Amino acid sequence: MRATKRRFDANLQKVRLLVNGAPTREYVCTRCLKANKVQKAV
Repeated sequence: MRATKRRFDANLQKVRLLVNGAPTREYVCTRCLKANKVQKAV
């Protein structure tokens, strides 16, 4: 039996991304960063 429902939150980081060609700061999960699902602004 479990006392509390364990909640798994995504590991989010605020990163500069290229969105529609313009750099913006957004929260992205570290799995997406590692898998190159988003393009970082250099």
